[in-house]
Amino acid sequence: MPPFLLSQDREAFFVYEISMKKTKLFDAAGLRRTVNRLAHEVVEKNKGVDNLALVGIRTRGDYLARRIAAKIEEIEGKAVQVGSLDITLYRDDLHGRLEQPQLKSTEILFDVSGKVLVLVDDVLFTGRTVRAALNAIMDIGRPAHIQLLVLVDRGHRELPVKADFAGKNVPTSMKQQVQVLMDEADGEEGVYLIDEEDGANEQKEKKQ
Repeated sequence: MPPFLLSQDREAFFVYEISMKKTKLFDAAGLRRTVNRLAHEVVEKNKGVDNLALVGIRTRGDYLARRIAAKIEEIEGKAVQVGSLDITLYRDDLHGRLEQPQLKSTEILFDVSGKVLVLVDDVLFTGRTVRAALNAIMDIGRPAHIQLLVLVDRGHRELPVKADFAGKNVPTSMKQQVQVLMDEADGEEGVYLIDEEDGANEQKEKKQ
């Protein structure tokens, strides 16, 4: 049964049925191929992996970074350092929130200063997550260069942020969502574009 949204104004009481349209962007095989391609692009752009490190934004950016690092090691025969970054306290939307933010750990067990750092996230949207991540990294050290890698770029930037590597560019509306599912967090693999269509079933229940 689809979810319902209840709305009440001074004249009438309405029930809106919310229908969900879910479009698959990647299946498991497509996700593997995209990780493989992104790993090759990182190696090609940087002419190898010397002085290279990856940092994934928790949660799925972290898993993605580790998959890409493993693929780079297969390609080049050299291990690449990988870290995970929690940006919770650097977000600009915490002000005024009553609930306690859920903190995760940052684990970067190497010196980022002087490194070519590839910042990894699953979805690029407004750019505010990336801004927070850059601030967090600069509090840790000063990389020589920072590149941005994302699985999906869905547009709607609010800040001047552009990905150096993108698995897929997907034009979206503000009502749509991009859902990334990975085995490590979700027990399944896939990337979906979710379109919410509310107001599809409007019923007038009673007069006030």
